[in-house]
Amino acid sequence: MLSRIAESLFWIGRYLERAEDTCRIVEVHLQLLIDDPTVDSDEAAATLLAVMGSATDPSGITDSNETVMAQLCWDGASPCSIAAAIGGAREAARRARETISTEMWEAINTSWIAVKGSRLQRMRPATAFKYVRERCAVISGTADQTMSHDEGWHFLTLGRSLERVDMTARMISTAAVIAGSQNAWPNVLRGCGAHHAFIRSYGGVVADRDAVEFLLLDRLFPRSVVHTLTIAEDSLAELDPGTRRAGVHDDAQRLLGTVRAALEYQRPERILAELPQRMVDLQRACHQASEAITSRYFSAATAASWQEGA
Repeated sequence: MLSRIAESLFWIGRYLERAEDTCRIVEVHLQLLIDDPTVDSDEAAATLLAVMGSATDPSGITDSNETVMAQLCWDGASPCSIAAAIGGAREAARRARETISTEMWEAINTSWIAVKGSRLQRMRPATAFKYVRERCAVISGTADQTMSHDEGWHFLTLGRSLERVDMTARMISTAAVIAGSQNAWPNVLRGCGAHHAFIRSYGGVVADRDAVEFLLLDRLFPRSVVHTLTIAEDSLAELDPGTRRAGVHDDAQRLLGTVRAALEYQRPERILAELPQRMVDLQRACHQASEAITSRYFSAATAASWQEGA
């Protein structure tokens, strides 16, 4: 597969997951402010923007909610916004137009048309978030059902998985910072779409340790970190099917396998005690894995050049 096409598919997966998970993270933030009036809205907004990598200076925030909504949702010029992520997915899809299915292209393009400009901003936040989540689910489902599960689909899945791990780590980081609020972890579980599955597994009481254990370590929940890392490893193995008797020779696969094993075989209470730093390490591992994938699969071949006398 051409590296240009592979890279476009990888970033379609990342951008769509980024848009959906940003919706989830901002929803958790807004719901927490409603549920717990003791939370300092300005401090919570500054924490959220820092976790999301926004370039906004927290000390300059005047209206925290407006800043959060602009930087993370509506402003297409903000690289961490929902609008920018959907625009990025559409541009990547345009580059890979000959590879993705017609149905998938139509789903992405329709979503982009509905979001571009200020259309998303004119909706109520809850309606806008629900719309974006549903559109991302439609696009992902369409891709899974209409694309051949070949190399292209594995790059798409790989990008989606890496972004999901990164964004789940960010969501857990926001809860860890405000863990004193009794509504922090229930809201994070709802934000991850995990509340119902958690209640079925652990019962009605949400303890910090149980919530962290479920979101990080549950092998059956599709948005847990361990499950998602396993999916990413499987995709990397499919992209490099050569059978080797010893060791792992792919840098990205080695990174993801190492961080998965470090989580999976650690005592849950240790993870909770070191949670903020572990989430930073998890994000760093995703970034390093993305760079390793880019270096191996997407680096363009040296362009042909004219030489005198050739």
